Amino acid sequence: MKSLWNDKEASQYNDDLGLRVYTSRLLGLDASLVLHGGGNTSVKITENDIFDEPQKLLYVKGSGWDLETIDRPGFAPVDLDHLIKLAELPVLSDPDMVNELRTNMTNASAPTPSVEAILHATLPFKFVDHTHADAIVTITNNADGKKRIEEIYGDRVVIIDYIMPGFDLARVCAKQFAEQAHDKTEGMVLLNHGIFSFADTAQESYERMISLVNEAEEYLKTQNAWDYPQNKSVSLDSNAGNKIDNRIAIAQLRQAVSSVAGCPMILSADNSEKMLSFAQQENILQLAKQGPATPDHVIRTKQFPMLGRDVDAYVEEYKGYFEKHASHSKDKKTMLDPAPRVIIDPEIGVVGVGKTAKDAKIVTDIYDHTVDVISRATLLGGYQALPGQDIFDMEYWVLEQAKLKKSGNSPEFTGEIVLVTGGYSGIGKACVDAMMKNGAAVVALDINPGIENLYVSPNYLGLICDVTDEDQLCECLSQAVTAFGGLDMVVLNAGMFPGGCAISEMTTELWKKVMAVNLDANLALLREAYPLLKLSPKNGRVSVVGSKNVPAPGPGAAAYSASKAALTQLSRITAMEWGKDGIRINIVHPDAVFDTGIWTDEVLQARAKHYGMTVQEYKTKNILKTEISSNDVAQLVVATCSHLFAKTTAAQIPIDGGNDRVI
Repeated sequence: MKSLWNDKEASQYNDDLGLRVYTSRLLGLDASLVLHGGGNTSVKITENDIFDEPQKLLYVKGSGWDLETIDRPGFAPVDLDHLIKLAELPVLSDPDMVNELRTNMTNASAPTPSVEAILHATLPFKFVDHTHADAIVTITNNADGKKRIEEIYGDRVVIIDYIMPGFDLARVCAKQFAEQAHDKTEGMVLLNHGIFSFADTAQESYERMISLVNEAEEYLKTQNAWDYPQNKSVSLDSNAGNKIDNRIAIAQLRQAVSSVAGCPMILSADNSEKMLSFAQQENILQLAKQGPATPDHVIRTKQFPMLGRDVDAYVEEYKGYFEKHASHSKDKKTMLDPAPRVIIDPEIGVVGVGKTAKDAKIVTDIYDHTVDVISRATLLGGYQALPGQDIFDMEYWVLEQAKLKKSGNSPEFTGEIVLVTGGYSGIGKACVDAMMKNGAAVVALDINPGIENLYVSPNYLGLICDVTDEDQLCECLSQAVTAFGGLDMVVLNAGMFPGGCAISEMTTELWKKVMAVNLDANLALLREAYPLLKLSPKNGRVSVVGSKNVPAPGPGAAAYSASKAALTQLSRITAMEWGKDGIRINIVHPDAVFDTGIWTDEVLQARAKHYGMTVQEYKTKNILKTEISSNDVAQLVVATCSHLFAKTTAAQIPIDGGNDRVI
């Protein structure tokens, strides 16, 4: 591990809080130090208050901020003297502690201070850094972890036995640090938790952290516990049949997990060689069931992973675990949903489970590091996580329960997955936008390579796809299931309008091309998506983007009109065949949607001139004299997939401002 400090970059920050931001981001760049909001940093600063009198403040990382991207607003200023007084109290409940932290901030708009604020306040240094470094956690998750830490650092670090984060930890750390620290003390190791570094400059505190963690990594290397062997994985065959079986298996698993959770869940599968190798170890039961690597990971990964696909057995085990440990708890606890958050399967790999795609991805990322910790700790002498009672107490920590209660209502499609074809522009892109705003994880297909980078979001997967190529369609479905766990909704939007062409001039080649895109590709996608839609936790839905040309065709658009009419008829039959599975399919028929790629300014002006109208008159040549946008169509598509249409299937809904030929 090497320092990332750069004098030129650091010179851009001309005050202590700025340097605190800079070194916090440096720590956040290394996932082996902190991951997804983990870790904490602080700086002690004296500022004048409203009376122009000096006040000592602790600026500490606030709740909800990630070190990799933190900025000044992410640090909460708290009265330092008050925090130090709190550390002297014999007892303070964690809810009362949080209240004291919030009511003693000097900026009411700042985030809630870290629960480790008191601990940071008691350490007599200007800058304090705290990480959950993989190397430290690996060494301390051993039966002789404390002895090994002493062997590495001698008396240069203060060692604290595991205590759950909160007021008790802060009080014990303050007492033991005062008793054990000396002028050569460089850090503090919390067993099974992480490591602190500190100094009077940002650079020294940061580089101490890097140096201390580097020593731990080098120690693991000298003990032959760094590069761990990976078993020869039974790799999944790449032929189409096995891929279909695999995506159905994942979708079935998602359906079962969602049933237990009581709401749709997202599954993020990692079938890399590393994860498959870990999942296929003979002693996986012994390794995986000991618990997560640090208490920081308990909430997101639950207390132990589910092995295999027997959800019912897992639930029974979880309930037994709950009852056993709840009986020893001081407070009466309310059980969270017993759905697993980590699933380990020898064929699928490691699967993260969450109520959103972001949550599921966080779980897989955390478990990726957990695999490193477990594997290296095993080589070092044997992985040994926290006892079950400590893990249970962390999972049902009163502060976490309060956070869950405040989470509020989620958008309607939270936990659900939608596939949108032709998603790069026009109506397709508007559908992607609308679905994401309503909480869905979106898989967008388009032949335009720009689809891959249309959005940077854990809720988005853009895939290049020629929808007329069935192999590409099937591969995209496999990628969708691997990324999110299944499929709940399909928006059939991709299509082509070849321009005006009389039947007498229509070539067979053009006819077949239009049919291939507008009809045949949709048949193939419906067929391949059907087994996944059947497994949707809230019943599958399909929304078809048809055309006004179905009820009211016009000359010069034979191929387009016929293909859309055939697609509509196909959709009606699909509704009849799939109704028994609870799958509904509805069709929207837009007309004159001018904010799409085919309607350039030149084309609009030419068409308006043809009708003897202005461009605006041409855009609103309907009964309501209104303009139809891609977003208008997308909102209707969303509605057909929502609870509003829960009891409607095979409907054909115009969105055209009113057309006398349709009416």
